[in-house]
Amino acid sequence: MTSPLPILVVTGLTREARIASGPGIAIVQTGGHPARLRAVLKERASAYRAVVSFGIAGGLDPALLPGNIVIAREVVAGGERWPSHPAVVRLLAHRLENGGERITIAAIAGADAPLLAASDKGILRATKEAAVVDMESHVAAGFAATRGLPFAAIRVVCDPAGRTLPPLAAEALRPDGSLDIAAIVGSLARRPAQIAALPRLARDASAAFAALSRVRAALGPGFGLGGLSFGEALGDVL
Repeated sequence: MTSPLPILVVTGLTREARIASGPGIAIVQTGGHPARLRAVLKERASAYRAVVSFGIAGGLDPALLPGNIVIAREVVAGGERWPSHPAVVRLLAHRLENGGERITIAAIAGADAPLLAASDKGILRATKEAAVVDMESHVAAGFAATRGLPFAAIRVVCDPAGRTLPPLAAEALRPDGSLDIAAIVGSLARRPAQIAALPRLARDASAAFAALSRVRAALGPGFGLGGLSFGEALGDVL
């Protein structure tokens, strides 16, 4: 019997990729660099069952707190909108809610650069009416659309809408998505006032990654999609 095609899961951080990994999963993880992600995906074949963007995100909706879970109804970036596959959204939501999770289904915004200032988040919220923002979902959605693959995004709030992040948040990653300790130390040496923000950042990140791990556990092998058909049968699942 032929094994089903894998689910392509797109992440930015090494820790996200580690959480996402498992049977039936192919990972693309490019360190929060949309241009690099576009280049990597351009070389990928279409031999996937679906594309899922998975990881943490910045909050845009003031009602969302660190650890809150958002499933994309659509992804918006620039002047473009990419709808998620409705049946996949329903299935993911069903699995997570059955696992005891509370979720929000809303638009997710894509950005090609980190949004650090609360004021910038507010502007994006007003213009795009999105719940969260990340740097991979719009690239993943565009790839899925060009290849004719079902798409969904699951993102967990890390920094809430009203939180302005220190500059080190944009300097903390190596190209592979792991933490660049030398860069963090250098940033703190140049701007020591950032140290005061570290405990709060750590608490937010802890809540976000704990929720992301629960999401992954609730979805199970293949993100819960590995054994399903994306034709009419999937539309009848729920």
